[in-house]
Amino acid sequence: MPDYPRRRRPEDHLPLTVPVFQILLSLSDQDLHGYAIIQDIRERTGGEVSLTASTLYAALKRLLDTGLVEELEMRSRAGDDPRRRYYRLRAAGLAVARAEVARLSRAVDMARRKRLAPRKA
Repeated sequence: MPDYPRRRRPEDHLPLTVPVFQILLSLSDQDLHGYAIIQDIRERTGGEVSLTASTLYAALKRLLDTGLVEELEMRSRAGDDPRRRYYRLRAAGLAVARAEVARLSRAVDMARRKRLAPRKA
């Protein structure tokens, strides 16, 4: 079993808040700076989830503190504002995101059995 921060299992981090889950989704396939994370979430959710900078950075601080996300050494890239900081999802963060997807999937399955959600196509 991989070494999770403070020897915690991915499930020990659940349930995730909407902002934290959306941040992990944004970082699941690419490294991004803060503003790009905000934009990705807004675009991907069709504006349903829109984070403020303060919400984003408070959540990122918690994710950094728990070892789920890391700040990249190279803080900016060519042509970028040198103040930009890039973030990367760590293996533990990916495991937590996958655990949350599994938890949400089980909840949707329960809702389908109760006829509160449409059946899978």
